[in-house]
Parts: sequence; C-alpha cells; structure tokens
Amino acid sequence: MQTRSCSIVAVRGLARHHKSAKSVLNLCGEPRSGAVTLFKCFTSALLLSACTVGPDFSSPPPPTINSLTPMPLSNPAVHGPKQVYISGMDIPRRWWELFHCEVLNSLVARGIERNPDLEAARATLRVADANTQAARGGYFPQISANAGSSRQKPGPTQGQSPGTSPYTIATGQVSISFVPDVFGLNSRRVESLSAQAEAQYFEVEAAYLTLTSRLALAAIEEASLREEIKFGELNITVATDVLALLRRQSNVNEATRIDVAAQDVTLSQFERTLQSLRKQLATNRDLMAALTGGFAGEGLPEKFEFSCLHLPANLPLSLPASLVRQRPDVRAAEANMHAATAEVGVAIANRFPQFNLTANAGASALAKIAGAATPFLFWTVAGSAAQTLFDGMSSQQRQRAAEAGLDRSAALYRSTVLAAFQNVADVLQAIETDRKLFVAADRGVKAARVNLDLTRRLLAQRLASVLQVLSAQEMHARARSAHAQAKAALRADTVLLFQALGGGWNSSSDAQDGTRWATEVTRFSE
Repeated sequence: MQTRSCSIVAVRGLARHHKSAKSVLNLCGEPRSGAVTLFKCFTSALLLSACTVGPDFSSPPPPTINSLTPMPLSNPAVHGPKQVYISGMDIPRRWWELFHCEVLNSLVARGIERNPDLEAARATLRVADANTQAARGGYFPQISANAGSSRQKPGPTQGQSPGTSPYTIATGQVSISFVPDVFGLNSRRVESLSAQAEAQYFEVEAAYLTLTSRLALAAIEEASLREEIKFGELNITVATDVLALLRRQSNVNEATRIDVAAQDVTLSQFERTLQSLRKQLATNRDLMAALTGGFAGEGLPEKFEFSCLHLPANLPLSLPASLVRQRPDVRAAEANMHAATAEVGVAIANRFPQFNLTANAGASALAKIAGAATPFLFWTVAGSAAQTLFDGMSSQQRQRAAEAGLDRSAALYRSTVLAAFQNVADVLQAIETDRKLFVAADRGVKAARVNLDLTRRLLAQRLASVLQVLSAQEMHARARSAHAQAKAALRADTVLLFQALGGGWNSSSDAQDGTRWATEVTRFSE
C-alpha cells in the first residue's frame, strides 16, 4: 500500500499540471473584481485540487510456494479408474456436467434457479450495489427547487390605508449546494462501498459454488445409499436362505437350535442395517428437495445411480500462484481488506476541513386583483469552510480504529489463504488415499463373494460349520458396503477438488455465456 499526500495550490499552479488547466484560466481570466468571477475561480480551484488522503490499496502478492502438497502427487491413473491431472486446466463454470449425468444437470439447474439462500445472496449484492451508486451521488451538486404563493389583505394596524386591495406574493427559487471532495472523503467512502459490493459479489459466487457442490455430493450420496440398499437386500435374501437351510437341518438333528438362533440374529442385523440405509436415503432426498427450493412432501423426480455418475477423465491442478485468484472466499477477503483500507482514508479525511458551496436564485412577484406587477430577481452565492478544533481526540481514535480494522482484515485474508491451501492439499491427498482404498475394496468384494458362495455350498453338503457361514456373511456385507463407499469417495473427491479450486466461477469460456445467471451484476471497478 502507498500513501498519498495532497495540498491545495493556487489556480495558476494547478493550471500548469492539471488536464483542465486551459478551461480554468479561461474561466477565471485576469484578476478582476466581481463576486461571480471569484465564485467561479474558487469552485474550479477546489474541484481541480481534490485528492484522496490515506493509504492506496494494492492486491497482496500470491504465496511463493511451488507445491500444493508436502509430497509430490502420483498419477491418479496408477490406482483405480483412469484419471489424469491437467496442470492449469480451465475449470468450466458448470463443472458438474463433466459427470455426464442428465439428471444431475437437471437437479443443479433447478437448485440455481430456486434456492432461497442464493436468491438472498443476490439480493444482498443488489443492495450493496445500490448503496455504492447512492454514494457516488456525492460527486454531483444537489439541486432543489421550491415555489410558494400567498394571498394577503393587510389591515390598518399594518400601516396600510383603509381600502387597500388584497394582493398575492408568488416566489420561486432554485438552490444549488455542493461539497467539494477536497481531501477525498467521498472518494474513499465510495471506494469502501465499492469494495464491500465486490466482496458481496464473491460471496454470491461462494454461495453458488457451495450450493452446486452440496447438490452434487448429495447425488453421489444417494447413489452410494442405493447401491448399499441393493446389496443389503441381497444380504437378507442370502441370510434367509441360510436360515431356512439350518431349520431343515435342525429338524433332522443335523444342526442345533443354537445354530438356528445365531443365523436368525444375523438376519435381524441385516434387516436393521437395511432400514437405517433407507432412513438415510429419505433424509438425503429431503435435503436435495430443500436445496432446490422445494418441499420434502413434493418429492424429487430425479434418482441417482453410479451408472449415471461417470468419473471425469481429467482433473484440474492449479498452480499455487493462481489459486488465490480462483477461490471466491479468498477474493472476498481481499475485497474486505480493500474496504478496510479505504475506511482508513475516510477516517483521515474526516480530520481535515470540510468545504461547502451554495448558490440560490429566484424570482418574486407581487400581484393585485387588477393585474400583476413585474417580478424581481434575487440571488445569493456563499462559500464556507469548517474545521473541528477539538473533539476530545475522537477523530484520532476513529482513525486508530480504522487502522486496527485494516490490520484485522489483513490477518483474516492471510488466514483465508492458508485455509484455502489446506483445503486443496487435503483434497489432493484424499484422492491419493481413496484411490488405493478403492482398489483394495474392489479386490475385497470379489474375494468376499467367492468365500460366501463356497461356504454356502459346503454348508449344504454339511462340510462347513455355522460359524464359518456367519463369518462369510458378515465379511460379504462389510465388503459390499466398503466398495459402495469407496466408489462414492472417488466421485466426492472429484467434486471437492472442483470446489477447492474455485469451481470455475471465473472461467473465460463461461464469462461469454449468455445463460450465465449473474448477467445483471457488473464488476465494481473504478
């Protein structure tokens, strides 16, 4: 940040340095008497000498690191499905379309259109934008007009002779007042409000990214639950068949009642697990209904299976230096720091003199019953300056408070940057681990299925014990659940990576897209 200084200089001094010097000299001309000429020169001098006090904001430099994770990343295609990292990949704004799932596209589109939290964030942005535009009105003169008329009949006690006719007084007046922004008070205030509006813009982007990510993760969760429910039903079918076999064997004294009871307990456990999964599925669908602006009672037309949610072949990998420009939360923290910097300038400018220029012009006419008299004109021009001489150190303390606020926002910015890099590192390392888990889970589920089939055959031939059968069923159930969760983790990690890298809100390709939802929002640049 840099600090500006300013001073009021003579009109001719300004004429040598300001782009409007020629107009100033033409306006003022050579020194001569006359209130109008002095007023014009004084006004021009104040306008041209305006400057801004306080520190100027500049974006913090990006972190000087070369890696996003402590250890180098391995090629994700080595473990699990074939995916590769693409350094500097341009993330599309509608990144969820990379899963090539039409029902997911439909769900997210409805959520963007109807989610009330996103609508509230957009409305807050419009409020911030309107407040910024309102503050810009301080750059212009304030013009007001008033007109009045009164009918009078003076009496003898007012010095009028008896029989004086009633008369009407009509007055019209235009007033102009202007507060020159000599020390940049209004400029800094507008700068602060503009930065706050920019921060709110990035809050909208963050809300957009959070909503789309939550919907995608909920869809993946539903696919996982549906697969677990399908295999839960299969477990119940297998356990029921084993229970029936043990009861037949018990009837011919080839199995004990203990064996039958143990298998019945296993069956009841599978049934409880199935009901718990169905409860989670219902709750998850209620969440998606709420996120898309609907009621749970209305239900959802979409259903999600892993067969629809295809893993994207390419994974983006941003450079550390560009990450701080892609994350909306980091950009919002930067905009907040910009606003805090401008507030320091506001506090400093409030300690300098305040100038005010006013001008009034109007006409008044006296009319009698028989006719109207010629109106007469009047005008006034005035200028004033005010400076607080002592306020109990209040202005100084407000400046100290603004400077402390700037330190706070700078610290929060650094904290946000650190959290962003931690988030990306966590996701990248989770991808590394979850791919290895998927490979192990895929191998485990195949082995568990073979073990269960062989054990059931041996039990039917009375060559396996009940404990072996119970163990085989438990291993198969756990392996199926782990496999479904591992498949979900691969897709969830992909979603979380898109989210951690900013979700493509600043994608160059989508910036030109006419369907972009934020077309009514403009960039708040001076």
